[in-house]
Amino acid sequence: MGKLGISLYPDHSHIQDDLRYLDMAKEYGFTQLFVCLLNCENKVKEDVIATYQVLNHAAKEKGFEVIFDVSPTVFDFLDINYENLMILKNMGADVIRLDESFHGFEEAIMTQNPYGIKIEINASVSDCLVDQIMSYQPSAENLITCHNYYPLRYSGLGVDKMMKMSQKMKKYQLRTAAFISSQTQNAFGPWPLSEGLCTLEMHRSLPIDLQLRHLKAMGCIDDIRIGNAYASEFELKSCQRVNDSKFFFNLQLEENSRIENEIIYDFDHHVRGDMSDYMIRSTMPRIKVKNEIISAHHVNPVLHRGDVVIINDSLPRYKGELHICLKDMVNDGRGNVVGFIPKREHFLFDYLKSWQRFAFLR
Repeated sequence: MGKLGISLYPDHSHIQDDLRYLDMAKEYGFTQLFVCLLNCENKVKEDVIATYQVLNHAAKEKGFEVIFDVSPTVFDFLDINYENLMILKNMGADVIRLDESFHGFEEAIMTQNPYGIKIEINASVSDCLVDQIMSYQPSAENLITCHNYYPLRYSGLGVDKMMKMSQKMKKYQLRTAAFISSQTQNAFGPWPLSEGLCTLEMHRSLPIDLQLRHLKAMGCIDDIRIGNAYASEFELKSCQRVNDSKFFFNLQLEENSRIENEIIYDFDHHVRGDMSDYMIRSTMPRIKVKNEIISAHHVNPVLHRGDVVIINDSLPRYKGELHICLKDMVNDGRGNVVGFIPKREHFLFDYLKSWQRFAFLR
């Protein structure tokens, strides 16, 4: 199970609000704190150091791993040399994310720092950078990656681009992170824009748990961070409940029998190994409910993509089997439509594989 993270922007917030947010995030299983140093220009160096030390000390006391977003410009501002990261260590950094790259050699040297600080390179901008870094023999255990977030609408990555770049990182067995976005109305980031802070453009207007479920389904992202602040308590809780290796689907439920609701929610569903083009089959429930009565109801004459169906008494051998429809098909009365998955989640079907575990959110 990957790590969950939040982001804070102390230049645009009050410390007490930040501390309350950290407490709430901790309650729901978040363990990473991402803080952005990219807009520290025109500030007093000592003030910046003091501000982040207070926040990061509090975060560490609460068990958070602290990630600084920096660039060569920030190094110059703080008088940091890539061969000596002591200032960042004193400020509380466990990870420094390089929003802009050096030249490969510098990143490799930084991974060998004596403080155990991990160096996180930008996974979104150049697939040749990681080759350059690896050619300089870095300490691989201290090298990780993270995609950008994109404050400007329509500027985020496409799925194919993200998959290509992430797979390049996985070639070197590097841990990879990405961002999702809170839909809270006044959520903010480091810049004067409030259009979301996600990695994938298609996520910008989606519910936060669906964004997370998609990244998990892609299979190439380890850690997931909320890019803007502050996410609501409901959003944090919804992220915690789907941060799992199984697929989760929302389900618009019909009025069903007790046994049908037990099949939906209480069984451990797996995609059958010999997948059909027409349906996702979960066959194990039929073994356990063979002596139950499943009367026919909601036997819609045509089944549509996203319908969730349970076979009724009219087909005893398959009674209790649960299907998710992938294509429209005729229903001859043997399948009860017990609910349907909202259309905005149908794209997740494309990521399901044989024997994949899945479940429905209550």
